[in-house]
Amino acid sequence: MTAATAEFSRRHVVALGREVGRLGLATNFGLPERAVRLALDRGVDYFFWTTFRSGPSTRALRETFPSGRERVVLAAGTTVGWFAGTLRGTVERTLRTLGTEYLDVFQLNWLGVASSYSEAHLAELAKLRDEGKIRKVGISIHDRVRAGRLAEKSSLDLFMIRYNAAHPGAERDIFPHLERRKPAVVAYTATAWRRLLRKPSGWEGEPATAGDCYRFCLSSPHVDVVLSGPKTEEELVANLDAVARGPLTPEEDTRLRAFGRAVHG
Repeated sequence: MTAATAEFSRRHVVALGREVGRLGLATNFGLPERAVRLALDRGVDYFFWTTFRSGPSTRALRETFPSGRERVVLAAGTTVGWFAGTLRGTVERTLRTLGTEYLDVFQLNWLGVASSYSEAHLAELAKLRDEGKIRKVGISIHDRVRAGRLAEKSSLDLFMIRYNAAHPGAERDIFPHLERRKPAVVAYTATAWRRLLRKPSGWEGEPATAGDCYRFCLSSPHVDVVLSGPKTEEELVANLDAVARGPLTPEEDTRLRAFGRAVHG
């Protein structure tokens, strides 16, 4: 691995106050426990944990935490977060399940659809942060225009956003608003729920690979981490090997954007 590709694979994220591996792992795709351990051994250190299909990841992380908690960036969040009074219970249940004393990032997930953002929410999150139970506050959000406003003017530390070759609108609606505060950006749905892995009608040539999709996201200087969702050890290794190749070439970027437009329709 060259210095350039090493820099592509890892980054110091100002909003998190530390270096992270840029290929993150979502735990809700049932990746076997052995493969989660392999991911840790290969330098994966950003984990987005949910309650769904996360048993193997939970066991691997709990095993890691007694001596290796500081090497992991652990993000989790609400399933439903409409009411500020539910946040403490969600955080404390997550801490007990994972056997840790704090979350690096706690998110209000799917903001505007399954959670709210209010003064009451901010006050409760501030208390949890003061108690050391959470370190940073983030959101996941599909409303790009609202995300752009919040990126510029809110106190949020992290934005988890949809960004892929079929849905590149963050380049217009979110990325121009990051400069002043520099919140962390985590991209998800990199494969557009696997639609980018299949050829649309009339497309000549091969579809994208998952690795292509992750490299597309990480080739943007505005994206700190992209979440991957491998189901098998083989998929995990292929994703890691793809990211180790470094950013897309201009030719690869042009082709993938054209393919994304065809997929989007």
